Amino acid sequence: MRVYVSAPYTNGDTVWNVRRAIDAGDKLVEMGHFPFIPHLSHFWHYVSPKSWEQWLEIDRAFIPVCDAVLRLTGESKGADIEVEEAKKLGIPIYYSLDEL
Repeated sequence: MRVYVSAPYTNGDTVWNVRRAIDAGDKLVEMGHFPFIPHLSHFWHYVSPKSWEQWLEIDRAFIPVCDAVLRLTGESKGADIEVEEAKKLGIPIYYSLDEL
């Protein structure tokens, strides 16, 4: 499955949040899935900064082509918006790797 990794980015330590999303993506690959990790825009942002709203718009464009959303723990306005988008589209949301 194509799995969208939804998790905190700006809330807390941004670098740790990116690492955590990448770790989840690695586990998804090991499980035979194909992750989309929006946190990787962290590196793009250093070259070409964009607003939070712009990043969210770019990231949300990928939700409709994913088969599932993996919502990692932690408070996040953006991740909550991503989950709501997936729900509207009927895309299943998982809250742990074990559920997949």
